[in-house]
Amino acid sequence: MAYYLGIDGGGTKTTCAVGDESHVLATATAGPSNIVRVGELQARESMQQAVRQACVAAGITPAQVSHTCVGGSGAARLELAAIIRKSLAEVLATPIDVVGDMQIALEAAFDAGPGVIVIAGTGSIAYGRDAKGTTARAGGWGFAIGDEGSAHWIGHAAVSATLRAADPLSGDLLSSDLSPDASAETAERGALPRSTLAAALCKTWGVTSLSDLARAANSIPPPDFAALFPAVTASSDDPARQVLTHAGTELARVAGVVILRLFAKGHSAAVPVAMIGGVFRHAPLVRQVFYNELRALDTRVEVNPQVVEPVEGALRMARRAAK
Repeated sequence: MAYYLGIDGGGTKTTCAVGDESHVLATATAGPSNIVRVGELQARESMQQAVRQACVAAGITPAQVSHTCVGGSGAARLELAAIIRKSLAEVLATPIDVVGDMQIALEAAFDAGPGVIVIAGTGSIAYGRDAKGTTARAGGWGFAIGDEGSAHWIGHAAVSATLRAADPLSGDLLSSDLSPDASAETAERGALPRSTLAAALCKTWGVTSLSDLARAANSIPPPDFAALFPAVTASSDDPARQVLTHAGTELARVAGVVILRLFAKGHSAAVPVAMIGGVFRHAPLVRQVFYNELRALDTRVEVNPQVVEPVEGALRMARRAAK
């Protein structure tokens, strides 16, 4: 019997699926394997661990695998693809195809058909294909200047909102008549955080004051803003809800750009849209806002309510390549 591997390598986790000709036999998850974010050594360790654990769970050895397909952010670049192949060749004798994360996600969502995917994980991007096979993308410019709606962006926005709220000269405090004592107290940046969101952000990064939070946010190399995402989704504070609402709106906007590029207004058929990534999976408010905003932009949109797993597309592509 032939066995196949599909691997989804991300900035937060790596998922490996083992399958036969028609079924998924087992999956396993390891650490991050985005080479740009975590480096070659960490990526190598995560991918090899995911492969070994998935094979053990499926009751096979890596030597029994016939073909492997790996998808990851930026992985289609020749220099990164070569590193990924080299890392996996240490544990797999199989042919190894390396493609971008957008390709495996599109495959998982629509097979070979038309549609638009929006990936919102550690980073974010929108990508689509029309019935003729023409593709288009929007967003995905990277953490420093873009990736709106991603876990990194949400964490960054939450820190920014928290620190702005502590500024006595920001927002509606501009019109307040603060006494000197009240102003001094408000401006005491070394004090313990008072909001539940601020406290959760500080706890995640292991700091105890807003000053320390700001120092961590401005450190070189930059901190892991995506690690703050769970704290934001768990918070009921207004700033957290505002950040998540903004994230859903931004993700709808990049999806709308791809829809306009691929499906002209004269195109009357429904436009399938799929959600990919941990932001959609773990933030119901983001999903809700995304759906409402995208439907307001284009009523032809049909959003799959289920968050799609890209690793299924990688496994499917491995099966097809082996034939």
